[in-house]
Amino acid sequence: MNLDPLTSAIPKAAPLMLQEAREAPDVVRRQLTENAATVSALVAALRERRPLYAVTVARGSSDHACTVLKYALETHLALPVASLGPSVHTLYGANLDLRGALVIAVSQSGASPDVVENVRMAREGGALTVALVNVEGSDLSREAEFVLPLRCGEERAVAATKSYLASLTALLPVIAELTGDAALTDALEALPAALEATLGLEESAQSLAERYRFAENLLVLARGLHFGVAQEAALKLKETCGIHAEAYSAAEFSHGPKRLLAEGVPLLGFAPSDAAADAAASAYAELQSGGADLRTLGPAAGSTLHTPGTGHALTDPVPSALAFYLFAAHLALHKGLNPDQPPLLSKVTRTR
Repeated sequence: MNLDPLTSAIPKAAPLMLQEAREAPDVVRRQLTENAATVSALVAALRERRPLYAVTVARGSSDHACTVLKYALETHLALPVASLGPSVHTLYGANLDLRGALVIAVSQSGASPDVVENVRMAREGGALTVALVNVEGSDLSREAEFVLPLRCGEERAVAATKSYLASLTALLPVIAELTGDAALTDALEALPAALEATLGLEESAQSLAERYRFAENLLVLARGLHFGVAQEAALKLKETCGIHAEAYSAAEFSHGPKRLLAEGVPLLGFAPSDAAADAAASAYAELQSGGADLRTLGPAAGSTLHTPGTGHALTDPVPSALAFYLFAAHLALHKGLNPDQPPLLSKVTRTR
């Protein structure tokens, strides 16, 4: 097999990316048990201080997790959420007025100076600050008022998997307690089992990946809570497979990007079973009737790669993301690439 000189040979053992993705059920179990006291303290603070809006601070995979959190907070707490541009403060010197805000920073390493400095600014300005971070002794964990550890343990693969999945779940017990949503509490308790069932789909994910082995471009579609998973999928396809991939809302796709279908660009659609299900299904059916090369992944009935339902809209994206990671790792292997050694990238990126 001829490999690109910038890449390593396929590892003989399972790539770290796959090994770490397979830890997801245990990560969620640890979160639910070990974060309980912090969750209760944060819920008490939110009830007392009643933030009027929320902003998120993150980059890369963590920012894609924030897209999912945005939908969760807006749909279940009616709390408007905006994404803060870190460089507005660190490069342009603007001190934003974040009084009355809930500021949520997400970072696997907790080491990126721009995220840390924005949390410091927000807390000094009177915001309620929360960090979702894996490295508990990091700069970010010291700056935030509340820390919800991701509980992943060490993550060695350059491509984040278990830390992204943990970022999707860390705040959900807070939402469940604030809203008294017993169904969400039940879904969280059952989520490790759903993730274990998802791991049983690895052979199917490997088979689906095979048909994309020669793809150089790929468009990823989703609606609602799954859109942040689509963003993450597009990043991972670039990172691990060298594929130029972009994520679009299925609602926005017809506003220009649909033109690319005339060039034969294939599609991967995330298929939800929540309130966005009918809209996504309708959009995908229309694309397929027009001849689009589209396969789907998610909890909706009839998905090409059908993931387990979890019993709640807020937890359904987690198995979808895990199934995609299985797909992406095997796609890299099908292409003769090592997903653990993407060219030009390192595990921690420090930006200002």
